[in-house]
Amino acid sequence: MTTLCLVRHGRSTSNAQGTLAGRSPGIELDDTGRSQAMSVGERIRGVKLDAVVRSPILRCQQTAELATQSSGLHTSIQVEHGITECDYGEWTGRQLSELAQEPLWTAIQQTPSKVRFPGGEAMADMQRRCCEAVVEWNRRLGPDATWMLISHADPIKAIISNALAQPFDAFQRLMIDPASISVLHFPSGDAGPGTPVLVSMNSTSGQVRSMTSMGQPRPQPGGGSGSHESSS
Repeated sequence: MTTLCLVRHGRSTSNAQGTLAGRSPGIELDDTGRSQAMSVGERIRGVKLDAVVRSPILRCQQTAELATQSSGLHTSIQVEHGITECDYGEWTGRQLSELAQEPLWTAIQQTPSKVRFPGGEAMADMQRRCCEAVVEWNRRLGPDATWMLISHADPIKAIISNALAQPFDAFQRLMIDPASISVLHFPSGDAGPGTPVLVSMNSTSGQVRSMTSMGQPRPQPGGGSGSHESSS
């Protein structure tokens, strides 16, 4: 069983200003975001991580560095371009309140599988590259690995939606907050045979260790036994 901890970066200056940061250079964590990143590290204390993998964008770099520092772990941080933020093209850097008035906004919410941002990336291509990166890292690390991926809201939602076998047009129903942790188990060590299990999503408090050491998850009628600690 491969265990993947999906972490969104802490709050950025762009989040605080209500803009769509995308791949804009130089967008840093604000004071709240730095505190959140440190809290991520405290929450993963005691988890043996085989890899910490981050998006190449600065706010994910800062989150990864602060989280590993706070956790007391000495796992090296590796960069994966496949999990970088969606390329929002001409929308990059604009106010979200302004973008919400654009005709494309409705399609982004309702039929993202058909959306390509002006001068940017198709959302379906974003999901595809992110999921391919997860499959490759699962294969590389092996079936008993536990690893942490630090990325952005849309890539994380896309990965979780795919693991749940949702139509991509439903992925906007998921919510991923800054510095939240979501945990997926892949029974076969990849996204192939065996059903991925979402153990926790958008969790912002509590220790993660119990969710990564609960053994092989076995979904069943009536739900789980409640044998691991709550962390949400």
